[in-house]
Amino acid sequence: MRWLQPYPDALLEFVPDAAPGPEARYTAREAVELAFVAALQRIPPRQTAVLVLCDVLGYPLSEVAAMLGTTPTAVKGLLQRARASMDHRRAEPPARGSAPERHLVRRFAEAFACDDIDTLVALLTDDAWLSMPPAPHEYHGAAAIASFLRASAEWRAGRRLKLEPTRANGQPAFTCSLDGEATGVIVLTLTGDGVRGITRFLDGRLQEHFEARRTPCRVE
Repeated sequence: MRWLQPYPDALLEFVPDAAPGPEARYTAREAVELAFVAALQRIPPRQTAVLVLCDVLGYPLSEVAAMLGTTPTAVKGLLQRARASMDHRRAEPPARGSAPERHLVRRFAEAFACDDIDTLVALLTDDAWLSMPPAPHEYHGAAAIASFLRASAEWRAGRRLKLEPTRANGQPAFTCSLDGEATGVIVLTLTGDGVRGITRFLDGRLQEHFEARRTPCRVE
């Protein structure tokens, strides 16, 4: 697997503590939050995979290249970009559950469901990206993202996606369905007052983990 799957926030409630008491629970949750914020919220998924494999797990470039089906040179480039992104100071995302977060998430959901590409582009940051695991390619920049979204809308031929709010990896997310068929999960990466990342996991089976115990993400 070359990406990290979305993890329902609701299931974090059942992560067992290594030691009893509220301090242990706080430490465990903080560690999970920091890992997700550092690796998932700030960089594209392929860079995340390289960063975790090299800097966290300590695999050499050659082994990571074999895992990802690419070259050590390409892995080195991904790792350099990931480290640069991690070091670069960015506006913090709006607080979880805050009015600014709800407003931004609601605007995104309405525009995405209605194929309102112009509104979606207006919500994106200058360095926004879109990825669709398990597809290996990514789209960087508003122009590339808009072009892909328009092509996707044409392919659906007027059929609209239904988005149901939830949370994954500590971030706002949606389960998606088209004509009643589950199509996957969208996870948003927010920064400041914009959307920096859109990760659309193209696997309808993922929704079972979210629908069984849905974590609401208010968008009203």
